[in-house]
Order: sequence, then structure tokens, then C-alpha cells
Amino acid sequence: MNYLEEYKKWCESPEFDEETKKELLEIKGNEKEIEDRFYKELEFGTAGLRGIIGAGTNRMNKYTVGKATQGLANYILEQGTESKGVAISYDSRRMSKEFSMQTALILCANGIKTYLFESLRPVPELSFAVRQLKCTAGIMITASHNPPKYNGYKVYWDDGAQIVAPRDKDIIAKVRAVENFSEIKTISEEEAKSKGLLNFVRKEMDDKYIATLKSCILNPEIVKEQGKKLKVVYTPLHGTGNMVAERLLKEIGIGNLYVVPEQKEPDGNFPTVDYPNPEDPKAFKLALELAKKVDADVVLATDPDADRLGIFAKDSKTGEYKNYTGNMSALLIAEYRISQMQEKGILPANGMFITTVVSSELAKAIAKNYNLECIEVLTGFKNIGAVMRKAEENGDKTYVFGFEESYGCLIGDYARDKDGIGAVMALCEAACYYQSKGKTLWDAMMDIYEKYGYYKETQVSIVREGAEGAEEIKQMMTNTRNKEIEKIRAHKLLKFNDISKDIVKNMQTGEITKTGLPKSNVLYYELEDNNWCCIRPSGTEPKIKLYMGVKGKTEEEASTKLEKLKEDMLEVIQ
Repeated sequence: MNYLEEYKKWCESPEFDEETKKELLEIKGNEKEIEDRFYKELEFGTAGLRGIIGAGTNRMNKYTVGKATQGLANYILEQGTESKGVAISYDSRRMSKEFSMQTALILCANGIKTYLFESLRPVPELSFAVRQLKCTAGIMITASHNPPKYNGYKVYWDDGAQIVAPRDKDIIAKVRAVENFSEIKTISEEEAKSKGLLNFVRKEMDDKYIATLKSCILNPEIVKEQGKKLKVVYTPLHGTGNMVAERLLKEIGIGNLYVVPEQKEPDGNFPTVDYPNPEDPKAFKLALELAKKVDADVVLATDPDADRLGIFAKDSKTGEYKNYTGNMSALLIAEYRISQMQEKGILPANGMFITTVVSSELAKAIAKNYNLECIEVLTGFKNIGAVMRKAEENGDKTYVFGFEESYGCLIGDYARDKDGIGAVMALCEAACYYQSKGKTLWDAMMDIYEKYGYYKETQVSIVREGAEGAEEIKQMMTNTRNKEIEKIRAHKLLKFNDISKDIVKNMQTGEITKTGLPKSNVLYYELEDNNWCCIRPSGTEPKIKLYMGVKGKTEEEASTKLEKLKEDMLEVIQ
């Protein structure tokens, strides 16, 4: 069935309600819009669903969410784990609350017990709750840091991590097997409650989550003492973060906490930002204005589902607020926590530091310094969670820290997804500790570079939207893969990794070995002088992403090298 036939079906079939039909009839004659809505089904991929809210097969709506949920329900029933239940949370986005209740009721209609958060909560608390409640699965309704027109649907398994192979493929197959929307079962809220299938998660889970995070603090007395002086500005960017962050920071002793008032309340339209992403310095505009007004030491922002953290820290020498990349903030937390664990004699001998192939090489230097095993995985925190699960099952390794460059880390093994709330707390603890030594967080970052070398990284995203854009991204990857590259401008290529083909080619000897990673559409180039770059299409957005990193003897040298490498990589991808 082509997209016009599918459009006609949605406009005429009794399967679809009048509101949906009205929305679609308003675009009648707009062939480009109709094509974009119907040229494919919104894919239930390894990260679940993510798409623009609206009517159509390639949109987030009650029909596509219903199909995903019925497919997941069929899988859970096949596993025989329906009595363990499914935890469900949601963020502040448009339709999040409605999609979460719809999801719960479809599961209940299939005889599957559900635990629905009574109001919006962060991703890390959902991951934590899956483990606490011993659920078979978890679902988070969120599109993370995407623009306001998006929403999404992420699936977690019983360890609190997002689903990974081979389970992800099995669930995807069940979702695809739901051919008609009429197959989606439903039940009323009243009936679901009366049968004991619909249960609500209330404040008690916040209490447990906050208590667990507080137990991760390494220097509580220093935080209590220095927290009286430290000035912190925080913004949840209209998302879920302040459901727990303000309470947590006050309880650990941060006495001068300023939550950006214009961005404190949840709002799915994100009225004060173009893009609710702490990776984007423009999202900090109001927070930095407040920081200058109150003379804050640290400025923190979490994204709508509060799994990512962005920071600015004041440089006391210049009075400027310095922006940290995701690599920088995570590795500052890592160096602080690991050095303190070593000093206190609690750093495990079998400890592992987990990172991703597109994250900073500084992680390897830190791990080596503290005799930790550094494990590299593919992008996506679910892959870090998979390593944690295997170690937990085998009982042979102890998780110490994990992060990915996309502004996410996890400071303990209480959850299995990146935790922006835990990172907020850890950054504030580190700030208190360094303040007790007469240093700022920026001083601490410079100390790390002096100790290990000036590692710098950046990322470039090339956006190509719609059916044509998807094809263009595919072609760009194919063309780049097929290029015979020996140098990237002046940078000599040492090794080329094509992870989709599971090969590593040594460019000096010609020897070909395996990557040891699951197959994924990723190209990685190891260059001389500690330079590297990587190319991959985004799994959740219409983008092709270029990652790159360098190491220099000084900050200036590293910055110059990085800018040059970025220019060179943009030429390679064209």
C-alpha cells in the first residue's frame, strides 16, 4: 500500500476516530505533508519509538503507541512474566500523560499488572523503580531533548536498562506482527483498578530514590559545611528534573540554590527555549542571567526527562562562566569520585569504567591511572547497562562509573540508565570538595588536563529530514564507507573500524581483525597523534553525526587541532 492509499484509509476507515480524520482532511492536497506522514511506519527500533506528534503512520499518536504497547504485551505474555508488572513514567511533553495512561490500560487489558507514576518523573527514577518493584519491564514516555513537536516511547527490561539484543529484535518482531489497530486491547481505568491491575507509584518511590542517591555521597560532611557557601543555579528546562532535584540538593546541604523561576514548572511547549537541550549553550540563557545576578559558582541544567546534565562553572580568575562538554562534566565527576574512593580505600580491585566508542579518550587515561578496566561499548547507555547486567550475573566485576559523551553518566549501580539527577548531586559534591581546597570546578578541570593531557572533543550533526533526507543520510554513509582513505588531510590513518562489517583494518600492515562489538552502522577512524573521528547516523533523529577528538600539550594546541580536524571531517563526508 502506497502512502496515498494509506492516507485514504486513515481518512475513511472506522478504525480511526473523528478527531484524527479531521486533522488529516486539513492536509488534503498537500502531497509533501501526506507523504511525510505516511511514507513509512514510525519504526519501533532498538530505542523504542520517537517521532513528531500527529496523525499518520509515521507519527506519534494513540494508534502507533497502541500498536507498540500491544506488541510489547504479546511479548511479555509469551515470556509468562505478566504478574511481575510494568512500571510506567512520563515527562512534561505534549500527550505524555495521555500516552502513559493509554499504555497502562492496554497492558492491563492484556492481564499485565502496571505501576504508573502518579505524575511525571525522570527517566533515572523509572529505571530505579523497575529494579525496586522487580518489574518485568518499564516504559518511559519521552522524546528526551528533542524539539517540542516530538514525543517518544522507551522500553526497559527487568534490570532497569533499555532493551538490547536479542530481546530488542524479538520485541520489534512482536510489534510488527500487530497488523491491524483493531487488535489493540483496552479496558477502562475503573475496571483496571478493580482488578488490581492498575497501581499508582507515589511519593514513597521518590523517598527511596533520593535516599539511595544520598548514600552515594563520598564526603557528606564537606558537602554540609561547604554547601552553606556554594551558590548553585539549576534549571529543569520545563521538564521533570525539579520533581526531585531541588529537594535532593537542599537535603544534602546546598543552602544557596536558585531554580530558574521561568523554567521551573513543567511545560511541554518549552516556551523559553528553542530546543530543551543542555548540550546547547543557548538553553542556558536565563540560567546564566540569574547566575550573574546572584554570583553563582555553578550553573546546572537537565533535559526534559532529566537523564542529561549540562553545566557552566565560574572561572574565578576571569569571572567568566565556562561551558563544559558532556565529556568534560562526566570525566570531572569520574576523576573526583574515583580519586576519593581510592583515598578512602573503597575502590574495588575488579572495578570497571565503562565508556562508548565516541566518548573522550581521557576516560582510558583515568581508568589506567586508577587500575580500572576500561570497557568501550557502542553509543547508547543501554550498552553500558548490558555490561553492568553481565557483570552482575557473573559476579566477576564491580561497576565504578559509566558515561557517554551525550551529557549522561551514572554514578552507581542503583539504576541502568544515565542519571542527570545523580549527576547534579555529584557535581555539587565535587564543587564543595574543591571549594574546601580553595579551588573552583574550573580549576579542577584544568588540573585534570594538566595531569593527563589536554583532551578535547566535538560533534557535528548534519540534519536531513523526511523521506529524501533519510535516503541522503543512507547514501552519505555508503559513500564514506566505500572511500579508500589513507589520510584525512594531514592526519595519517592508523586503523579503520567498520563496525557494521565487524572489521578493524590496520592501515600499516593490512591485517584485518574483528571489532568485538555488535554490528552497528558506525565508521571509526583512529589517526596518529591521539586523534580520532567517528561517523554514524542518529538512531532517534534525522541526522548523520560526526564525532572527533584530539590530544594536545596545551589547551590552545588542542583547540587548534580540533578545529582543523572538524574542517577535514566535513570534507570527508561530502
